[in-house]
Amino acid sequence: MTVIDTIRLLAALAVICAAAHGCGFLFGALRQPPVIGEVLGGILLGPSLLGLLAPAARAALFPAAGTVTSALDAIHQLGQLLLMFLAGAELRIRAGGRERRTGAIVAASGLVVPFAAGAGIAALVPAFFAGSAASTATTALVVGLAMAVAAIPVISRIMMDLKIMDTAFGRIVLMVAVIEDVILYVVLAVVLGLARSDAGHPVGLWDMIGTAAPVPTAAYFTVVSLLFFAASLTWGARLFHRLARHRANIVARQSPVAFRLIFLCAMVLLSLGLGVNAVFGALMAGICAARGDQIADDGTSRGAGGAGGAGGAGGEAAVWGAIRQFSMAFFIPVFFVLVGMRLDLVRAFDPLFFLWFLMLACGIKTAGVWAGARLAGEDRVFSSSLAFALNARGTIGIVLAGVTRQAELINDRFFVVLVLVSLVTCQIAGFRLAGAADRLRETTGSAPTGPRRQRRRPARSGTRAGR
Repeated sequence: MTVIDTIRLLAALAVICAAAHGCGFLFGALRQPPVIGEVLGGILLGPSLLGLLAPAARAALFPAAGTVTSALDAIHQLGQLLLMFLAGAELRIRAGGRERRTGAIVAASGLVVPFAAGAGIAALVPAFFAGSAASTATTALVVGLAMAVAAIPVISRIMMDLKIMDTAFGRIVLMVAVIEDVILYVVLAVVLGLARSDAGHPVGLWDMIGTAAPVPTAAYFTVVSLLFFAASLTWGARLFHRLARHRANIVARQSPVAFRLIFLCAMVLLSLGLGVNAVFGALMAGICAARGDQIADDGTSRGAGGAGGAGGAGGEAAVWGAIRQFSMAFFIPVFFVLVGMRLDLVRAFDPLFFLWFLMLACGIKTAGVWAGARLAGEDRVFSSSLAFALNARGTIGIVLAGVTRQAELINDRFFVVLVLVSLVTCQIAGFRLAGAADRLRETTGSAPTGPRRQRRRPARSGTRAGR
């Protein structure tokens, strides 16, 4: 990089950070998810506004190609990996009893129905969605994912603000979102692996196996993704715990934060070597590291803590807090602004396409979740609140849009629609849950939540909700 390139990069990053935190603060003050403000900041800096009003200034600050663009792309990738690393660390299921039963039924209906509907729609009208590198199968899978996805980070933030996180409703929502997201990430890993193979890009182990033996591409990426997921869940936590506590690990003793970042890089490199997308590797790294931190020295689980090697649960929590602090201060907000900057609402936005896809995606997802909740015995208010909450696509929808667009599996028009749908559904979920928050705090997952049971035992339900 020349001195001029360095100046332009620093100026671009300063403007991006200011837009991210400024717009995020405004939306937070309005009790809305800050991520929406961060993406909006990117829209303001992108071709939709700055590029329209001052194209020369935008070209000087954010050139279309060159060293500055490459550096911003690298920061975009790092932000995405850190986002998924932290998302993986939050994937925990704490529901039990009736909550677990309701969550399982809702997860099945809320995943299968919209996924099948999305795949069917993509098969009927693939031109609306497909990118230059897409096939019939990958287009169907991506649209199915877009219809079924739910965003754990945004849903969690909304429920924390409304003080309904530690209720039966909150536990069921998180359980369903975790189950859905894990399954959808596996499917996404398969889709991206297929796309890279079809495009002739190097995909590590697949190059050796695929050329040495006639192994079907779809079978390879399906099996490898599932094995990577299963092995990570089975041995990843204990491996991380042993490495973090090993006496020869001077990195963990010197800087527990640095060791966790090295573990993140190693898991991403492993996934890329297998041909699995880096996003999936970062997610599994977060899951393994967080669960490894919960393992006591005798090999048993000791409950929620933080990261191992930091001197107990309190020190571990501080380690994760440090990772979250610098990630949320720079990399993750920059990632969302850069996503917003790639939205071209002037040339690639189709209002009719946006409206019908929004209505279809929300309608089908709502119907699937609502039917599952009613089948599990929940009342109408509880069921409809579950449906609205699990409609929030948020950060996961944005990541899905970003990685599939980067792989050229979707076109620019669908990329814009998918990001906007992710933002709008977060708004809808926030408004709906705010209106039903008082009722949701009174629900209990250990007994049927229908109106008759709640009227017979209101005091007991309230006590459990408070707990």
